[in-house]
Amino acid sequence: MSLSALWSATWILAVGTSLAGGAGAFTLHVDGAPQVAKDQVYDRGGCDGANRSPALSWSSPPAGTRSLAITMFDPDAPGHGWWHWIVADLPASLRGLPANAGAAAGGSLPTGAFQGRNDFGEFGYGGPCPPLGDPPHHYVITVWALRSARLPVEHSALDRTIEAALRHDAIASARAVLTYGRSRASR
Repeated sequence: MSLSALWSATWILAVGTSLAGGAGAFTLHVDGAPQVAKDQVYDRGGCDGANRSPALSWSSPPAGTRSLAITMFDPDAPGHGWWHWIVADLPASLRGLPANAGAAAGGSLPTGAFQGRNDFGEFGYGGPCPPLGDPPHHYVITVWALRSARLPVEHSALDRTIEAALRHDAIASARAVLTYGRSRASR
């Protein structure tokens, strides 16, 4: 089955997966889902949103979780997809982030958390801004339950390096998929 066929559903809510096998109760909720809200859209490059990360909440990370991380990835972007947000070293006890926690200054993030560089070349959240006229893109937001209290990467590491570290250190993950597109008629 192709990647696009796997994401043909408009909305996948709270898919919890255990990397050790079996489904768990680890779930993710994204305010405003299933569509990307206007204020979450990027604010440059022809897009006119407010570039505010969505409010997130999650429940039941598995036993052994020592920290959490969040990513937002667009698998529909040309090439190898597009990283919109990476935040790591969140405390295991945390159960959510308020809207705009992904601001470049990171003021709403817990002490010790860091934001990686997104594919816009910025640290922090970079909202959706798919090419004008493309079919709606899918934005996969993932909360990762990690074995380590601190992700063993430099904060300035490339997104692919951070992703590899997340996959290596993950106990489980929970995902939500949002959609957003820019039609030529709406311009």
